[in-house]
Amino acid sequence: MIQEKRGFSLNGYIVFPVLIALHLSFMLTIDSGHEAIGIVGNLLTGLCWPGFFMVQPNQAKVMTLFGSYMGSVRRSGLRWTIPLFIRQTISLRIRNFESAKIKVNDNLGNPIEIASIVVWSVTDSAEAIFEVDSYESYVNIQSEAALRNMASSYAYDPQDENEIALRSHPQQIADILKQEIQERLGRAGVTVHEARISHLAYAQEIASAMLQRQQATAIIAARAKIVEGAVGMVEMALERLREKDVVELDEERKAVMVSNLLVVLCGDKSTQPVVNTGSLY
Repeated sequence: MIQEKRGFSLNGYIVFPVLIALHLSFMLTIDSGHEAIGIVGNLLTGLCWPGFFMVQPNQAKVMTLFGSYMGSVRRSGLRWTIPLFIRQTISLRIRNFESAKIKVNDNLGNPIEIASIVVWSVTDSAEAIFEVDSYESYVNIQSEAALRNMASSYAYDPQDENEIALRSHPQQIADILKQEIQERLGRAGVTVHEARISHLAYAQEIASAMLQRQQATAIIAARAKIVEGAVGMVEMALERLREKDVVELDEERKAVMVSNLLVVLCGDKSTQPVVNTGSLY
């Protein structure tokens, strides 16, 4: 595995006046009668000029010589190196990648649509250039492969309270997705800074049925909460009537009262009162 190392380069702002001075000195040598030395010196000086190159901030120059990796230059500004070095520019800036919506079956076999956003950057220029054919294409393909594998490992909705699911645990799923993508992209010299799900939904063929199931689950949960509260209120009402000695009820009348209160408290429609003008019994 080829890993990044520091390549040879000098400050171009220092080398530039040195080459100018050498060029002028060799011109004076020619004028003084040493034409051979002056011509050879000027020729060698002229061959040094292609060694200048510019490095932008958050960029690197990967240098090779006859197929051998000679190092990378990260220092920004005007630099100079051996003119025979072939220099390839690679960006170290942070980038965003949004995957396409892919259809995959979750852990329970339900077809879902999912997409993600990956924030990444190149941290090892040598690995990015030499370990993979095209590191940008590698990031795109491997990110989608990791997303597909992660989505098939978890259910869309949790089946119990302790189960991690795609919809109910976004932060945990994001951490798992980031780790899985990083494992795939590490060999390409890429660091994943963040990975999150940008789109999550049931596939169209089952979206309607799953929506009905979610609504039914919500209704059942709401009804359970209403019944729990209604039972507590009935218990409190009977206890207060007994403590205040407002009225004495036998077991049959208590059952009727409990039934009426539960109907009033648990009904989803407003009740219509019926006034009893006769005796209690």
